Amino acid sequence: MTRVILLRHGQTEWNILGKYQGKTDVPLSDEGKAQARQLAAHFPVDAVDAVYSSDLSRARFTAECVADKFALSVKLEPQFREIDFGEWEGLTFKEIACRYPYAADGRFWQNPDEIIIPGGETFADLQRRAMMRLNEIVAAEDGKTVVVAAHGAINRVILAEALHMNLRYLWSIRQFNTAVNIIVYDGAWRTVELINGTAHLATHEHRERT
Repeated sequence: MTRVILLRHGQTEWNILGKYQGKTDVPLSDEGKAQARQLAAHFPVDAVDAVYSSDLSRARFTAECVADKFALSVKLEPQFREIDFGEWEGLTFKEIACRYPYAADGRFWQNPDEIIIPGGETFADLQRRAMMRLNEIVAAEDGKTVVVAAHGAINRVILAEALHMNLRYLWSIRQFNTAVNIIVYDGAWRTVELINGTAHLATHEHRERT
């Protein structure tokens, strides 16, 4: 069996502003860096064999915090970049809705499997590139525990595939900053053991309040 610990990156300034980041290389905020360190300090497994990451800096920093804990290096993977939001990058949803009215009629949220992002990717495109590389890693790391640090949308399409879920329902899966997801692969069978785990942030949040 191969265990994949799938992570979302820490908070960025664009997360705070509600801007769509996509492939834009937005770094972590100070809070996001603190979240990544807290994730590493309270990681859900005791041993990791390899760490892979999107090559965007917000995911890479998150991965490096975890890799340092286990004395590993980070293997950068452009295939795990966030969905390409094309002309929507850097805009809030309100701005997108004003400029592209068809996105405001509910289709982006109710039918993400059908939405066409101008100049960008579809969620089906995203799932194909993500799963192509993830399947290669699972085969190469057979029997090991590997970390993959990525992004909200790409994590959702990976989880949708593992759950045999139609992409229409991908927004049913929550992915908070530094969310932990665990998928176990055993041949053609896969089992999802955890989705959107953020217990590691509890100590940090308590410290911030006191």
